[in-house]
Amino acid sequence: MTIGKMKRSTLIWLLAIGALLGVIALATTAVVMHKTSSTEFCVSCHSMQTPLAEYQGTIHFQNKHGVRAECADCHIPNDTLGYVVTKVRAVKDIYHEIAGTLDTDADYEARRQHMAETVWSQMKANDSATCRSCHEFTAMTLLDQRPAAREMHQSAIANNETCIDCHKGIAHLLPDTSDSAQSGAAELAKAAQSASKTAATLYTYETTPFYLGETESHNQGNLLPTTQLSAVSRSQNRIEVTVTGWQQDGVDAVIYAARGKRILSALLGDDAKAALKVGESFTDESTNITWHQVSLTVWLDNGKLLDNDKPLWDYSSQLMSANCTGCHGLTPLDHFNSNQWIGVIKGMESRTSLTKEQSRILTQYVQKHASDMKGGE
Repeated sequence: MTIGKMKRSTLIWLLAIGALLGVIALATTAVVMHKTSSTEFCVSCHSMQTPLAEYQGTIHFQNKHGVRAECADCHIPNDTLGYVVTKVRAVKDIYHEIAGTLDTDADYEARRQHMAETVWSQMKANDSATCRSCHEFTAMTLLDQRPAAREMHQSAIANNETCIDCHKGIAHLLPDTSDSAQSGAAELAKAAQSASKTAATLYTYETTPFYLGETESHNQGNLLPTTQLSAVSRSQNRIEVTVTGWQQDGVDAVIYAARGKRILSALLGDDAKAALKVGESFTDESTNITWHQVSLTVWLDNGKLLDNDKPLWDYSSQLMSANCTGCHGLTPLDHFNSNQWIGVIKGMESRTSLTKEQSRILTQYVQKHASDMKGGE
């Protein structure tokens, strides 16, 4: 055998052995990936006993149809890239198990929100791929669903929403989002500090006391969150603004944002009532209630206003998602009119972690985006 033939023969054998080793490595990797995706493996860690108990109490674990969604069905996408990325990302879970990050119930609760929001953001990014492996809009017979579910799914389809937008907390308990809400409120305060000094239209981001004079120390009432204002003048420490709206005949302590709608803009003290400017009046024929258009010019401390309302609605949307979707899904804002929303929020408030101030801004959000506010006053 010549040297050339020996080299070719050796090369062929090396390639064959390499290919065989490659196949063995791929097969071993596939087996390991599969075994480590089983529910038995997932719940074998001490830290997974809490989520296991929560999962076992849901319809995804036991139901009349006998169909069970395993851990991997919800947490590992089926597409190759998503599968591999998720498995690589899961290495951190091994580290935290060894490090004892979630050794106690208190440790778990302290990290529950972070873990939940991480999973939610991943599912949002991949369009709820794991949910859609079993549930898909195109496979739903909407007419067979309950009216509320049918309406929400129709809205989700129309607005290109994804499963996790509405269905949080279906397999595990929802986290207490109060810390996140406080952080969001702090971001609004920060945005107010950097608001434009020349903006003509401004918005309150929290309940804000107002004064009738530039140097007055006693407040004469409060502006409610999300109230739209027009800038008049500015001084070193305060800004003069005008709030406009409507008053119901005989109810002079409140300014509403729109005629016939109980969207609070301002609560007035006696001196503020006297300072009101009253414009046109309108009598609603259906209720026989007379409404008066009013305006009031007041002074506010600097740093209390936003120069656009987008941060308000982003924050409010997060409040609604965190506090309402676990039980109801993400109710379309136009599901109720502005007055109906008041009772809905008040009825659910005690079942959430919302503070009074957060409840106010959430109420304003849903009212101002309600079915009777589209293109209206």
